[in-house]
Amino acid sequence: MALGLADGLAYAEIARRLDRPTSTITREVMRNGGPTAYRADLAHRATEHRAQRRRQPAPRDPQAPPQPHGRDADAVREYEEMFTTVVMQSGLAKMMSRVLACLYTTDAGSLTASELVQRLQVSPATISKAIAFLESQGLVRRERDERRRERYFVDDDIWYQSMMASARGTAQLVETARQGVGVLGPGTPAAARLENIARFLDFISESITRAAEQGREVLHTQPETTSDSTA
Repeated sequence: MALGLADGLAYAEIARRLDRPTSTITREVMRNGGPTAYRADLAHRATEHRAQRRRQPAPRDPQAPPQPHGRDADAVREYEEMFTTVVMQSGLAKMMSRVLACLYTTDAGSLTASELVQRLQVSPATISKAIAFLESQGLVRRERDERRRERYFVDDDIWYQSMMASARGTAQLVETARQGVGVLGPGTPAAARLENIARFLDFISESITRAAEQGREVLHTQPETTSDSTA
């Protein structure tokens, strides 16, 4: 895998050469640093460590809900792990990424704090901290259900709101950079550097806002199906 990545090969091509599923290659690369930081020696050690842990598997929670729609529980678990790893590569911490993966792979798109605790086998305080951060980034929302319990939701519009929050954060950086120009003195090298940063980030912020507004329709449009009703 390391040689294939160094040669710039796609995951599918590496998988073909190793006679493995593409998903296996993707998962192994992403869980071991991603395409730019993958190291074969570290990946090998991590694999050995996981193998040692599997020799004494922890008993499964007897209250864990069964998989609906006849899904393969092992396949779902592997996918959740891969989803978590990919989200971590985007910059989120592991627990925040696990919570998002758990919510997005739930048909209802929502879970209570106690359900997250049970599914992820962590403390309520850990879930509370993760949810607070995800809320601050616009990645989840909370509502009270009929039993007055707080439920945490992910839905289509969450990504739009998250992009808009990102644009607002970038706009704040633009304002801060331009304040620095006045403090450091226009025409100085430091001020010129900050002005370049401000112009770049201003363009990015406007582009994110424009793309989010244009792309919002995609979130509310049903995907087309083929004539034989197969997606």
